[in-house]
Amino acid sequence: MAQYTYGPTAIATPANVITAIRVALTPVIAFNYYDHGPSLFVFILWTLVSVTDKADGWLARRQGATKSGAFLDPLADKILVFGGFAAIVFRGDAWWLPIAAMALREIWMSLYRTKLSKVGISVPARPLGKAKTFVQMIAIGIIFMPGVGEVRLPIGQLFIYASLALAYISLYYYLVDGHNKVAALPKGE
Repeated sequence: MAQYTYGPTAIATPANVITAIRVALTPVIAFNYYDHGPSLFVFILWTLVSVTDKADGWLARRQGATKSGAFLDPLADKILVFGGFAAIVFRGDAWWLPIAAMALREIWMSLYRTKLSKVGISVPARPLGKAKTFVQMIAIGIIFMPGVGEVRLPIGQLFIYASLALAYISLYYYLVDGHNKVAALPKGE
């Protein structure tokens, strides 16, 4: 069986198709949760789109990482996570402040990465940043889970605050990485 590979400028790759499907399913999940609360449908769909994050990464590594995939995959994670959080907040199942604090962190990181990219510096994902996203997805999954009664909300809240802590701890390390890379640049004339 032939193995297909893609160059760094490819856009229409299987990994990007999975990423696009994840983004397209986000409003389906969010609106269903907002309208109906916890349900097996929402929980299963959430679990599937969360797990496919690993599938698109595996495919990208196997078939060739692309610039579009490197941009789209983390963006899809943010759309998915904050789409889920928005449904939870608007339904009244979580306080808006920790979610807003995490959103501000994501905006700050995006601006910071853009600023550094203009001088040729890349700030790749760190294990703490990946852990933050994983804990966010767990928090949302717990809150979306049906049949666990009132236990799901306090446990979900605990995971929300854990992801908030990871968000700002990882932000610190990203800032240190960026600062060190800027300091290592050759001084201009």
